[in-house]
Amino acid sequence: MTQTPQRQTSLLGNLIRGALIGIVETIPGISGGTVALVVGIYQGLIESASALIRWALSLVRGRRAEAREYWGTISWRLLIPLGIGMVAAVFTVAGPVVNLVETYPEQMRSLFFGMVAASVLVPLLMVRDDVSFRRKRLGIKHLIFFMVAAIVTFVVLSLPATLSLEPHWYTIMPAAAIAVSALVLPGLSGSLVLLTVGLYEPTLRAVEALDLGYIAVFGAGLVLGAGVVVQLMKWLLDHHHSTTLIVLSGLMIGALRALWPYQTEDGGLQPIGDTLGLDILLVIGGAAVVLTMIWADRKMSRRAPQPAY
Repeated sequence: MTQTPQRQTSLLGNLIRGALIGIVETIPGISGGTVALVVGIYQGLIESASALIRWALSLVRGRRAEAREYWGTISWRLLIPLGIGMVAAVFTVAGPVVNLVETYPEQMRSLFFGMVAASVLVPLLMVRDDVSFRRKRLGIKHLIFFMVAAIVTFVVLSLPATLSLEPHWYTIMPAAAIAVSALVLPGLSGSLVLLTVGLYEPTLRAVEALDLGYIAVFGAGLVLGAGVVVQLMKWLLDHHHSTTLIVLSGLMIGALRALWPYQTEDGGLQPIGDTLGLDILLVIGGAAVVLTMIWADRKMSRRAPQPAY
């Protein structure tokens, strides 16, 4: 069993990274996977989450030796503080974030638009690094994959959100299983999935009110979805690394449709509003924050000891 060497990260840094992911998971249109890419833990998160899932499956099958092998590849230094930060952020900012998005929808979408647009640079830089190391060249097929991913995502997110599900266990669980994909797929927003099926506000209100029944069912759906999506993404990154990152970049570009500032509640486009100047400043500000994070992360990566391949 092999594992891709990963840059070492600090416990406090991972706690903060988890908090950032938890915060954006409450916001329709922005993906926790995008944040994982920007803060430099995407590959490590996939590796450790996959090992954790395989460890659990090995225990269920009674394969103790195999389970011990997988256990040794799990980066608890990453997963534990990341999970604590995510949970703490979700339970403390769920209510305020809903109110902020509802009160200032155009301004909040402008801020997130700039952040996600700048985040597209991360997988593209990873592709450049990968191509440079392996001495491979990108071809026309990569451009096609990029464009198809962007167009399909744009079209899907342009569809009106006409579905409205009642919050029962048999609707909450599959919705959560799909929404958890946002932790793995940059460009796909879990909150946007919940918003599309009418479960966004009930879910965040349940978190705010500590509705343990709702939270338990939702958590079961998250575990089910993560088990499938994480394994798929690990296989893709192991066997088609550059192509997968190119497709993720396209997903992120197409997902900007959900963050266009001027739209109705059901996603219909509207004329540019009177707050254009402020919105442009917020777009620039959001992009500047992410670009600063990218610069800092890559600078720390260069200073860290490089693993031997």
